[in-house]
Amino acid sequence: ARLFDIPAAITLAQGLLESNAGDSRLAKNDNNHFGIKCKAKCEGCRCANYTDDSKYDMFRVFDSAWYSFREHSTLLTGARYTHLAKLSKTDYKNWAYGLEAAGYATDAQYAEKLIQIIEALDLHRFDK
Repeated sequence: ARLFDIPAAITLAQGLLESNAGDSRLAKNDNNHFGIKCKAKCEGCRCANYTDDSKYDMFRVFDSAWYSFREHSTLLTGARYTHLAKLSKTDYKNWAYGLEAAGYATDAQYAEKLIQIIEALDLHRFDK
């Protein structure tokens, strides 16, 4: 959170949601806690695909959860999400809606789900 100026509540909620609280196959088998997809043609990274995904949905494989969290932070500081840097680090609601608007996930209820997780677990306490 301090290194990349991303609210800890957002990172934690996304990790919980995207990995089904660490129980998804992608998290357990490939240390990918955020559903991070591979770069074009999987160049410079290792990828995995599961039968419930399109054959074109290739997801990153990480050596550890730490690398997954680091890549998530790097991703959220990229050009697609620059508008989020203007938001307060305690404004988790607008961060959630901003991620949804930028297309982080295809779920139309993505922001609401993140907000529900943050509020249910009081994750915003880590951003004060």
